[in-house]
Amino acid sequence: MTRKYFGTDGIRGLVGTGAITPEFVLKLGWAVGKVFARKGRCKIIIGKDTRISGYMFESALEAGLVAAGADVCMLGPMPTPAVAYLTRTFHAQAGIVISASHNPYHDNGIKFFSAEGTKLPDEVELEIERQLDEPMTTVDSAKLGKVTRINDAAGRYIEFCKSTVPSGFSLQGLKMVVDCAHGATYQVAPAVFEELGAEVIIIADKPNGLNINEQVGSTKPQALQQRVLMEKADLGVAFDGDGDRLVFVDRNGRLIDGDELLFVIVQDAIRTTGACAGVVGTLMSNLGFELALQKLQVPFARAKVGDRYVNELMQAEGWSLGGENSGHIICADVTTTGDGLVAALKVLFAVVDSGMPLHDLVAGMSKFPQVMINVGVSDSSKLSNNSVIDQAVSTAEATLDGRGRVLLRPSGTEPVVRVMVEGEDGELVGRLAKDIAAVVEAQVA
Repeated sequence: MTRKYFGTDGIRGLVGTGAITPEFVLKLGWAVGKVFARKGRCKIIIGKDTRISGYMFESALEAGLVAAGADVCMLGPMPTPAVAYLTRTFHAQAGIVISASHNPYHDNGIKFFSAEGTKLPDEVELEIERQLDEPMTTVDSAKLGKVTRINDAAGRYIEFCKSTVPSGFSLQGLKMVVDCAHGATYQVAPAVFEELGAEVIIIADKPNGLNINEQVGSTKPQALQQRVLMEKADLGVAFDGDGDRLVFVDRNGRLIDGDELLFVIVQDAIRTTGACAGVVGTLMSNLGFELALQKLQVPFARAKVGDRYVNELMQAEGWSLGGENSGHIICADVTTTGDGLVAALKVLFAVVDSGMPLHDLVAGMSKFPQVMINVGVSDSSKLSNNSVIDQAVSTAEATLDGRGRVLLRPSGTEPVVRVMVEGEDGELVGRLAKDIAAVVEAQVA
């Protein structure tokens, strides 16, 4: 059955349009409540990021769930991975996050976690979609759900994050800049690093509902790079709006992306335990990362883009580490989903325990130049079986002559096609990417 509303990571879009309206979210909350309450009384956790529309959708979800007879626990602003963790620890039947991740404030979305803190299985999402087609009813007043607020949620998550590094681990003597993207990590991230002993300089920790991800965060790291250099800090870390992805900046202001961070974690696993079973990346993972893992004799597999697919392939391979170059990193040895804070602590442990600065830890990996251009499209299905586009890709691949890659991928969260070209020659890569993007725009825009 084809999904009508769910994408690769829940439901997302422009506030006030499509499924991102209070009317639809009310019905969605009711449908979720009906599905999970079929086996008896159920408890659903709700968290959100800091965008202004979160208040509206939080109320709508709450009303729908209660009308279906589901009990609700409200967290308030909380990182997406914190909701996954708290869903498990409170033995809830599901967790819901109101967030559009790294998107601007005028977008929002609804993401879901299972009782185990993982993405909902396909069959449950389809069951929710079927329920959405049914007329909305309200249970008898005696069976209405109840709503409570979890006041110590932030403290619980902070302690969990600190528990993922060895007892006695300290960041004493480390000066770091932390960019919270005016998002969901604005309270918890500084607390984690400060409680572990770091000297923390905080930026983008003043959310006002409209400034989430605005020229800050993991997708706009320039402010972080400038501040690290200005403060002469040892390093910096930036999270996205909901805290499930991250990037680092070394003391020279150089950006360290998800592929390089995975490389640091892999090297540290080999240093401390003698081995790393394998790593899952995606179609977008840099070829230089794959070659660096080959030198370390660490198996590597590529999944489709999206942490759902990374997680699925990790489970299939029996590996505990995977992620995306965007900074989504899953450390399955300690948690169930991509977690920016947990991944940051893994990297910081490698820095402190090895006694090496971050820029030295990534020196063993050489990234291939990679250019990605987003082309706005009205209908990404036109990308398939288009002979003009196929010919442009074939021409580019012939020019690269086996020393690079071309990838065209419709985004799962935005109305764009991502045109990616990667190769040894940066100038050539840039020119080929522009050529293909122009063809794609002419054909499907």
